[in-house]
Amino acid sequence: MNDKKSDKSTINIPRGRPKSGRLWKSVKERRYSDIKKDKQLRSSWDVKMKKKKQLKALKNFDKELKEAKKREKQLKRERQEEGKKRRLENEKKSEVVQTIKNTAKIKRMKKKQLRQLAKR
Repeated sequence: MNDKKSDKSTINIPRGRPKSGRLWKSVKERRYSDIKKDKQLRSSWDVKMKKKKQLKALKNFDKELKEAKKREKQLKRERQEEGKKRRLENEKKSEVVQTIKNTAKIKRMKKKQLRQLAKR
């Protein structure tokens, strides 16, 4: 009698063609609700706090690096501006200036000469 039961379970009856035409779909053996699910993996409070501290430390470190970069950039910009100012001042000091006392000369000057004039 036991042999008959085992024979029936081992005999694989070929499946017919499904009505939907989706041949690749497999037959469900049991319902989703019947499948035993594991409980979620929970970390302990200490582990959570440790991770939180590490993350906070990492964020602080990142913030400090960004601030340092920002400061460096600002200092570089200031140095460049100072250099520019110094260069302009030195150019002004080294210029050869000739004052025009007779303003009538300006009226007689050509366009190219007028372009070279600068009022100081």
